[in-house]
Amino acid sequence: MFNAVLLLRLARHDIDIVTIGYFAWVALLPTFKFLWSPLLDRFSVPGFSRFWGKRRGWIMLSQLGIFASMVGMAFTSADTNLPLVALFAILLAFWTTTLEVAADGWRIELAPTQEAQAPIVAANLWGYRSAMVAAGSGAVLIAARADWTFAYLAIALAAFAPFPVLALTRQEPGTDSSRGTALLNGVAIGTAILTASCAIVAILGWMALTMLAGAGIDSETNLTPAVIAIALAPFALLAIALPRIKRLPSDAPLLRSTTLGPFVDIFWRYGFATLVVLGFVSLYRVGDVLALTLSHPMWDARGYSLDQIGIADGAIALPASMVGVALGSWMVAKWRLSWALAAGALVAALGNWVYVWLWWRPPEGWVLYASVAVDQFGNGLAGAVFVVYLSMLVNPRFPAAQYAFLSGFAFLLARLLAGASGEMQQAIGYDGFLVLTGAASIAAIVFLPFLARIRSRGNSAGPQEAA
Repeated sequence: MFNAVLLLRLARHDIDIVTIGYFAWVALLPTFKFLWSPLLDRFSVPGFSRFWGKRRGWIMLSQLGIFASMVGMAFTSADTNLPLVALFAILLAFWTTTLEVAADGWRIELAPTQEAQAPIVAANLWGYRSAMVAAGSGAVLIAARADWTFAYLAIALAAFAPFPVLALTRQEPGTDSSRGTALLNGVAIGTAILTASCAIVAILGWMALTMLAGAGIDSETNLTPAVIAIALAPFALLAIALPRIKRLPSDAPLLRSTTLGPFVDIFWRYGFATLVVLGFVSLYRVGDVLALTLSHPMWDARGYSLDQIGIADGAIALPASMVGVALGSWMVAKWRLSWALAAGALVAALGNWVYVWLWWRPPEGWVLYASVAVDQFGNGLAGAVFVVYLSMLVNPRFPAAQYAFLSGFAFLLARLLAGASGEMQQAIGYDGFLVLTGAASIAAIVFLPFLARIRSRGNSAGPQEAA
């Protein structure tokens, strides 16, 4: 949601639609969260974890990172220096993703079964969506009355509010530090980590821009094929290695590796059926992600005001989404998972297609509000069902790493295509683009009969047993 607000901000500053589409590639970062997610399973954050434990320690560090990144976004809100805007957008995506990894690992540890996951997923998504919708809607409404700098600063303060609440929670059993000492050390070490991460991203970004300029690549160059090839490479290598992985004994060194074991275990447990699973998860949310990418620029192009967009993002989207999450969670608890997934795909497609109707209607407030309600209801329902499905694929021995891998891959194709959404819109228009996104959601249903017959072969020895 907040990336969509950034795209709206860029559109209001007359940045061209192709460049706006490229900014959607910032959302690719969560796709590769599996690269650092094993660190969250294995290591604790110095300082914070000495009192609050591993999971809460990572959450607190991530909250500091989110706050600092949003302050950076606030002071670059004129959008006159797009590389600097991209730097803080990437940092915001990184720390938001790290927070999600820690929270997902904690959630799966607390509720390892499908029945137990349904209510905890509902609670998690209600909180997550409430925060994201409130931040997005709040930023737009504040910007309508003040400016984008003030809007981002206000949301940064709101995002930081849970930190002192978490700091007051009980001590983790088995820790050996006092609250005050852990807090001071955690803030000091966290500040150093945030500074280092900012410097690393800045250097890597400068190197990438220099290399692109040296190769003669500019804003007019079609980067989509190259980005797709680079992003798919690690997953393609795992697929090529699948025959060898399938033949491994359960206690093979590769499966017991702390860094690679959690990911190889997925392919080992499901064999060649892993390719069917990955094909399905990569397609299931494509329509929603693509529609969200250009929804705010589309509303702006259609003539809706910031006030109307802010109300749609908040007062309309939040309750509609929460109802969808509640119904989706109930369906998962009561229905066969394949039927719940099919219903989610159908409702998500309708949510995208309703925007075709919006595009051809005069820009009246009720039209926007009705369209957003339908879209967000479908998004919430499909999202709740999908989270439970991914959670059921995870080996509970390493929940954070495997859920990060699966959820990251689930949005890889969608986020790759999102970067080219501006080019697609130029070619087929907003209405054609939205018809296409809805059709993509429907296409995922083809996989469901095959998924229903897939079974895991059991669990490998895993890093924990090796230790």
